[in-house]
Amino acid sequence: MLRVLSLSLALTAIAAPAVAQKVQVEAVEFPSRDGKTEVKGYVFKAEDAPATAPAVVMMHGRSGAYSSLAKGEYDAATLSARHKAWGRLLARRGYIALMVDDFGPVGYPGGFKAGTYKDRPAVVDEVAYRPLHAYGALRYLQQRPDVDGTHVALLGWSNGGSATLAAMADDKPGDMRRIGFRVGVALYPGCGLKKRFAKDGYRPYNPVRVFIGTADEEVSPTLCEKLVARAREKGGDITLTTFKGATHSYDTPTRSRQSVKANAEAKAATETDILAFLAATLKPAE
Repeated sequence: MLRVLSLSLALTAIAAPAVAQKVQVEAVEFPSRDGKTEVKGYVFKAEDAPATAPAVVMMHGRSGAYSSLAKGEYDAATLSARHKAWGRLLARRGYIALMVDDFGPVGYPGGFKAGTYKDRPAVVDEVAYRPLHAYGALRYLQQRPDVDGTHVALLGWSNGGSATLAAMADDKPGDMRRIGFRVGVALYPGCGLKKRFAKDGYRPYNPVRVFIGTADEEVSPTLCEKLVARAREKGGDITLTTFKGATHSYDTPTRSRQSVKANAEAKAATETDILAFLAATLKPAE
């Protein structure tokens, strides 16, 4: 299913909690499923979180987990504005959110500039390796007593969105519908996925939602339309929402991005849709 939202769409604002709960951020480490990488992460949790809560694993894009102004200080304080905003939003809605930094542990905490895709090392491959880090995050959360390990979502942006699509692919051993991520959400991913699924086609093992802008300057909306259409033909529960005029990283809460009307509208609509999707599929513990 493809939904195209125009600039003139009237959006309903996301209702904020009456009192914004304090969100605590905890730095953690956990092993990747690659058997060799110790991955860094940051857990966002509201001060009044329930004893056991569903969770969301978050995967950053090619720029890495941190702000471009980090100046070599890579920690919770220097996470990018987008990752902080989403971590707090999810925590205040009853989830435990784990922001993954899997570029830092392999020597690239500052990420990569646009236009460098062909020159990036194999250790940051979004199809072969990053899904293994995501599953390391899943296992870590499943071992925490404050997480409902059967209700964990995967959310990724850009290159992390591609990693999300690859991680959710129905090409893995075991009953992934039961032991894997409950749902996946990919924001403006590169949908070529290194031609991994060119022969047999792509299908997610659990529901996936994809969001992208028509004016994306880094990845192809057309490739995502084709991927989603073919996945749906194979019986996959996957949809694509396209925002007219929105650019890459349209949900980044900075003045430069949000001064574009299409980006601001797409950001609001995406947050509304994702929160509704998670509420319907993860069902936060009472």
